[in-house]
Amino acid sequence: MELTILMPCLNEAETLETCINKARTYLETSGVDGEILIADNGSTDGSQDIARRCGARVVDVPMRGYGAALIGGCNAAYGDYVIMGDADDSYDFLHLDPFVEKLREGYDLVMGNRFKGGIEPGAMPPLHKYIGNPVLSFIGRLFYPSSIGDFHCGLRGYRRESILKLGLCTTGMEYASEMVVKATLYKLKIAEVPTTLKKDGRSHPPHLRSFRDGWRHLKFLLMHSPNWLFMYPGIALLVLGLLMTIGLMFGPISIGSVTLDIHTMLYGSAFAIIGASTIQFSLFTKTYAKKSGFIPVDDKEISKLTEDRVILTGGILLGLGIVATILALVLWSKNSFGALDPQHIMRLTIPALTCMAIGVQMMFGGFFIGILNIKHK
Repeated sequence: MELTILMPCLNEAETLETCINKARTYLETSGVDGEILIADNGSTDGSQDIARRCGARVVDVPMRGYGAALIGGCNAAYGDYVIMGDADDSYDFLHLDPFVEKLREGYDLVMGNRFKGGIEPGAMPPLHKYIGNPVLSFIGRLFYPSSIGDFHCGLRGYRRESILKLGLCTTGMEYASEMVVKATLYKLKIAEVPTTLKKDGRSHPPHLRSFRDGWRHLKFLLMHSPNWLFMYPGIALLVLGLLMTIGLMFGPISIGSVTLDIHTMLYGSAFAIIGASTIQFSLFTKTYAKKSGFIPVDDKEISKLTEDRVILTGGILLGLGIVATILALVLWSKNSFGALDPQHIMRLTIPALTCMAIGVQMMFGGFFIGILNIKHK
């Protein structure tokens, strides 16, 4: 069988028959050898009976969630290709030729683009149309370089074998992002075709929850990009902190009527410590990713990242901090351990404490990298 038209379903009795009839009409008129598969997510309104009466095959998916339903449907599909779309009559199942043509050309994933194909008035809330979808799609393209303009279009086609190999596992609405992200990371062949979106035909509220599901999409995009989540912010904070700390070691700096002194230096120290810690989270994530395979990692990128080197570097920084602290104690002893001018002594103690804090972090971080690399059954 060439094609499975897959629809996730949760209480869609109002629109399910219309969607199935359109999908069946497409199969009959196009001559494509295919089936219509309903992945039912626990409907209580008789959707399963409607689907069977209309000639569709039904697979029950007990685990709740948009992603869970689509994963269950993909596992049960007979077609070499799968075109998935919502069962609320918002997508046009009569015109699926652009998806099938791209799949036949060898593409692994074919995304619909509602912004190019047309969005009927009232079909998408303004918050989603002008902020949610464009912002999340921009972040997706930034984190995972691709040409996809609509990361969250619910009408998309894919080569079943290729998508199964990705091991998609999210059960909620973020499944839409997971498919695009992992297809990009694993360098699948991706295309995009215009598609239309019209106002859905159901009377009950949509299953999508704007802020909850938007956050889940954003969280997924961040968690699968350790560079953008940890590395780049960490480098920015570390560089800024070092510039502030080192620049003020030799005295206050005046910029117009503003004078930066030891108080600014203290914040610079905090930025440096936070930045170094954040960078370590990136290294931990990549080490874990290499072991678990949840995202692909370039071996060259972390091949030199051994626990011994990280521990040694941390030890050197800790040693520098201790030496500077001893020097501060010597200066204090020359003053008979009495009161000191903070304007002078803190230019030494702040960098000392910064080196000690980062050094200790790195030493323990090195051991943690070693733990992550332990082989186990």
